[in-house]
Amino acid sequence: MSGAWEERLRDRFGLDGFRPWQREAIAELLEGSGRVLAIAPTGGGKSLCYQFPATELDGTSVVVSPLIALMEDQVRALTERGIAATYLASNLDDDERRRRWRGVAEGAYALVYVAPERLAGAGMIDLLRRLRPPLVAIDEAHCISQWGHDFRPDYLRLGALLEAVAPPRVLACTATATPIVRDEILARLGLGPETRLVLRGFARPNLHLATEEIDGKAARKRVVTEVLGEALGAPSQPAGGAIVYAGTRKRTDELTADLRLRGWRTAGYHAGMDADARAATSHAFADGSVDVVVATNAFGMGIDRPDIRAVVHFSPPGSIEAYYQEVGRAGRDGKPALGLLLSGAADIALRRFLIESGGREAERPSQARIDQQWGLFRDLLRYVEAGSCRHDFILRYFGDEHELLGGCGHCDVCERLAAQGGEERAVSEQDAIVVRKALSGVARARRQVGFQKVAAILHGDRDASLARWGLDRASTFGLFRDRPLPWIQALMRRLISAGLVDITGDRYPIVFLTGAGARVMKGELPVRVLPPDPPRERARARGGQTRGADARPAPAGMDAGLFERLRARRLALAKERGVPAYVVCHDRVLMEIAAARPIDRAALARIPGMGPARLDAYGDDFLSVIAG
Repeated sequence: MSGAWEERLRDRFGLDGFRPWQREAIAELLEGSGRVLAIAPTGGGKSLCYQFPATELDGTSVVVSPLIALMEDQVRALTERGIAATYLASNLDDDERRRRWRGVAEGAYALVYVAPERLAGAGMIDLLRRLRPPLVAIDEAHCISQWGHDFRPDYLRLGALLEAVAPPRVLACTATATPIVRDEILARLGLGPETRLVLRGFARPNLHLATEEIDGKAARKRVVTEVLGEALGAPSQPAGGAIVYAGTRKRTDELTADLRLRGWRTAGYHAGMDADARAATSHAFADGSVDVVVATNAFGMGIDRPDIRAVVHFSPPGSIEAYYQEVGRAGRDGKPALGLLLSGAADIALRRFLIESGGREAERPSQARIDQQWGLFRDLLRYVEAGSCRHDFILRYFGDEHELLGGCGHCDVCERLAAQGGEERAVSEQDAIVVRKALSGVARARRQVGFQKVAAILHGDRDASLARWGLDRASTFGLFRDRPLPWIQALMRRLISAGLVDITGDRYPIVFLTGAGARVMKGELPVRVLPPDPPRERARARGGQTRGADARPAPAGMDAGLFERLRARRLALAKERGVPAYVVCHDRVLMEIAAARPIDRAALARIPGMGPARLDAYGDDFLSVIAG
């Protein structure tokens, strides 16, 4: 990429330079094949990948976007910088729409944003064909995939659009796409094997990711209040903003009122509000006059507030893709931020019911669609139950192996593993017995009761309904009498996420064994599920070390002087990059380096916690300290 492009980037956009992956995508569009699929998280700078090329090319580039608010914001920002842009969407009256189209036809704009529903008629395709755009960019490209988390039928027209218009350059971009979704995007858009995949930016080590399994609205409200205090400080002088995803409109209104009573400058946001009220909330949050937004998943696209210190999910969304897109709105300034996901048994039954009923859709979805959506939610349950670094779990899920951290050192799982000695325990024979006992409890319930009742049977709780079914006389009654009921419920959730137990999609769901669960129970398949850890006091200092995590002895042979020199270099690197020291790496990693004294990158890569991303970013610096 030429130095002149860097100069024009500063002149037109006020930016000092391109991020490496932005440079890769733009160069491929302007100098390479002209075909790019760019995947980078929310707030990562995907819009520059089509905005900058549009200012370099002759003619009017077309951007397809499903979000009117985002189109409005981007057109406003471009216009303020002297870049001619407009948009076409359903919120414009006919006269205004015709006026804008005349400007497009006359070549008055470098970019025109078009909502996908505007592409329904043959007339629109004819107009675009005559326009001969040098670039067509498709934002939120995952919406074309029926295997993704946010499928939108309007996007199915885009393949025909590209075939008819035949633009020399096509960019598809999205914040979330698994390998399966990526393949479907390319196939439906008719993009060939020469399409460059640019996959970067999923690693967000400044985010302290954590989950808590909490049933009960009142208990979750207490946690939300506590988290806001930890992340922002006092309501009178907050140190940034926060988003609370409430799940439903009713819960959004309820939590908004509750937080206002507690002194927080809070606003709600959901699709049941009129457009002006939603816009007022977005603008107030963006300019800092509101500190906390309570919202459904309708909120967030286009929000560019860098100092969001916390994103809390009052209940889980439908997929890892949706979750990471939403939690990724925190900490865009690179400073520490918290992403907390709350979940419980009731969420599982509710999600299954919503999937099978189709939510607000008129008809019940197909069985294939139900299975696909349930599979996405079970992936999220596996994230909740993760036994390894949450950041690396997400990076692997999206196929971003290059950015693996080898353990972030500060998510709740890394902290727990540090306290336990740094190793995830394997499934023991005792663990296998526990799992098979739980599966037997589900089998003995004979598809008569739901999640909570099966947990009650295993706990040995007597009530009239169990007696009526004769389940208080089952051989599995009270098998886990010595364990707390929440522990049994957590074990049941793990069995569901592992696909050994399933639930019906009725309003009153029934629990049953899957085929795999029956085979595991009988010993025909091995147990690959770890029971929950024994109950322990929950560490409340989120974003910091779990109490006792640093109390472990140093590894054998550690050179204390080298450890201190490595810490000094880490501090210098952190200051240079403007990030906390733990984002560079954790103390435990430096201890292991000081004990092993690796002499090259291959040896350094074998140190626990030195994933590919850390090795590339800091490996040579650490090796130079060792060489002394």
